[in-house]
Amino acid sequence: MQTDIQDLGGLQRRVDLTIAASEVAQEVSQRLARIARQTSMPGFRRGKVPLKMIAASYGSQVQAEVMREKVGSALSSALDASKLRVAGAPRLEPKSADDSDQIAFYATFEVYPEIEPGDLSQLELHRYTCQIAEANVDQTLEIVRRQRAQRSAVERAAADGDRVTVDFRGTIDAQPFEGGAAKDFSFNLGEGRMLPDFERAVRGLRTGESAQFELTFPADYPAAKVAGQPAHFELTVKRVEAIELPPVDGDFARALGVADGDLSRMRSELRTNLEREVASRLRTRTREHVFATLLQGTQFEVPQSLVDEELQRLGRIAAGGAGAEQTAPVGEALQQAARHRVRLALLIGEVVARNRLQPRQDQVRKAVESIAQSYENPSEVIQWYLGNRERLAEIEAGLMEDNVVNWALARAKVSDVAVPFDELMGGRT
Repeated sequence: MQTDIQDLGGLQRRVDLTIAASEVAQEVSQRLARIARQTSMPGFRRGKVPLKMIAASYGSQVQAEVMREKVGSALSSALDASKLRVAGAPRLEPKSADDSDQIAFYATFEVYPEIEPGDLSQLELHRYTCQIAEANVDQTLEIVRRQRAQRSAVERAAADGDRVTVDFRGTIDAQPFEGGAAKDFSFNLGEGRMLPDFERAVRGLRTGESAQFELTFPADYPAAKVAGQPAHFELTVKRVEAIELPPVDGDFARALGVADGDLSRMRSELRTNLEREVASRLRTRTREHVFATLLQGTQFEVPQSLVDEELQRLGRIAAGGAGAEQTAPVGEALQQAARHRVRLALLIGEVVARNRLQPRQDQVRKAVESIAQSYENPSEVIQWYLGNRERLAEIEAGLMEDNVVNWALARAKVSDVAVPFDELMGGRT
């Protein structure tokens, strides 16, 4: 067996592999013989099936298995000697051999890049902060009240604060467009979820009444195909419901898990939960900023094989599950997302390995206990996490990212940036 590594430029390498054909044949014969001793076929007892019949049934499968193992062993030997780290799966191609007893291959693969994080002492990073005022607790309380509100159908005209259900159909140049029609679509009037012209058309209508109106989509509308376009809409109100908020009393507090119905305790628990959510969002915002800045200051090649693997993973998620096949063409946005995720993973891995930033056991335990505090039976949640390797791995991955962020903040020039509460919590309903 002989190996030779060639540098093809960039991250690509190629290994010439030669395997003795006689070794492959011998191993195939031995495996077929073992199969024969354990196999029965119609007309033959166990262990009495002729070897030719065994070879006809299992020969190609066994040959492929042996070849994979022999090539894998040759490749591993070459890589162990060279200290190269392979990124992704090698691509095997047959080639002509000089000796009739040799089976020759090319194995083309990529290696992990050399990553050299820049000097953090001159790097300027932000750490985001947010103050929680009593008014913000009031806002949260109102959100909880709306979530538990009772709705009752009314015969009057729709007004702000009502829950309205409509059928609508929109056209642009008399042609329907994606997302421009819906049936039994519900929204709370006056909350700004719909465009102002849409809400204006619904306001004042009763159940069963219809309207036609024009609106122009904003230039920065998320759906680029209709952004800035004038559209014609037809809608019918199917239902108008008044929303009755529950009173803030002992029963309300008990419904939120405060057993004795104490309103001050309920408010304290709301603040605690709000502080936990704010801290999580601030941590996410700071982490994204730090990672983006680190990536911007660290240049390295990205193995395309890892990008392809990430594309497959993202494609399966988009297709609806781990076993789904991705058959649609890959868009530019997905390509960029996959490349970004691979770059970030490589950079984080390098920083963690160099600086020994793997999460400690006490960190993991503390994180699990923190999560468990928001549940009714924290001890059961803790045991569930500690006994679930997959969930525990997710926590460890998050802690590893936190360790990288803290490591970077400790070495860079850091300025605290205050984020308004409403901006940080935007999108809550």
